[in-house]
Amino acid sequence: MVCLVAPLVIQPIINLLTIRSWWDFHNGSLGLVLGLALTGAVTQFTKITVGRPRPDILDRCQLSAGIVDPPFKLINSTICAQTDIAILRDGFRSFPSGHSSLSFAGLGFLAFYISGKLHLFDRRGHAGKAWLALTPFAGAALVAISRTMDYRHHWHDVLMGSLLGAIISYFTYRQYYPSLASEQSHRPHSPRIEHEESDTLPLHHRQPSSTGHDDPLQSQLLHAQAEGHRDPFSTPRSSGSDLHLDVHHDHSYNDHMRQPAPGMGRSTIY
Repeated sequence: MVCLVAPLVIQPIINLLTIRSWWDFHNGSLGLVLGLALTGAVTQFTKITVGRPRPDILDRCQLSAGIVDPPFKLINSTICAQTDIAILRDGFRSFPSGHSSLSFAGLGFLAFYISGKLHLFDRRGHAGKAWLALTPFAGAALVAISRTMDYRHHWHDVLMGSLLGAIISYFTYRQYYPSLASEQSHRPHSPRIEHEESDTLPLHHRQPSSTGHDDPLQSQLLHAQAEGHRDPFSTPRSSGSDLHLDVHHDHSYNDHMRQPAPGMGRSTIY
């Protein structure tokens, strides 16, 4: 329980004292749960597949009195007087240590979380930061060592379980946080799906062609609407925006407007 409860309690406190972000709390919780879930699945799969006996397998077996070695010294569980099958079956699940792997998965994630908030690898060096960051690892190591003292695991079961938990904890930490050497190591990754400005589906609007084959009058009207709904046929002013509109007039259209109408002189509209 310490691998889950301790990070769930300590991480929000660190978050409150540092960046105070709900998104950081969200990512930290997801990373912790993901690391414990992956570690537990890999550990149980390996335990069942390998089936290595625990150091206390003989005590679990409770050998019958007067038992002798059979021919070729090949024996099975029939020599055991243990009536509880669950205890006997658990005696063949020594590798790797589940307590060690889960402890290093949960407390290891907490150690990486603290390291990121403290910028442990900022190339400046700080003994206090190192001690604070390694404290969760010390707690996980005490749990792992206790499994050999209780005669529940061999030392290599504990070693491999500890490495498994530490590797998976770093893997899940990097899913939600940048590298510990990054300048932004105290901040989680941004959301993978950016917030859309509108929840409606995009509409398809007809855009004026850029090839110059559209109607010049229609192009001029659309341009005038974009410039503030001014009349495209009004006399250009001296401002920069109006001159910009006059520059974009189609020359063929201007030439057509300058020609006199039938029956009229040169003093017609220019």
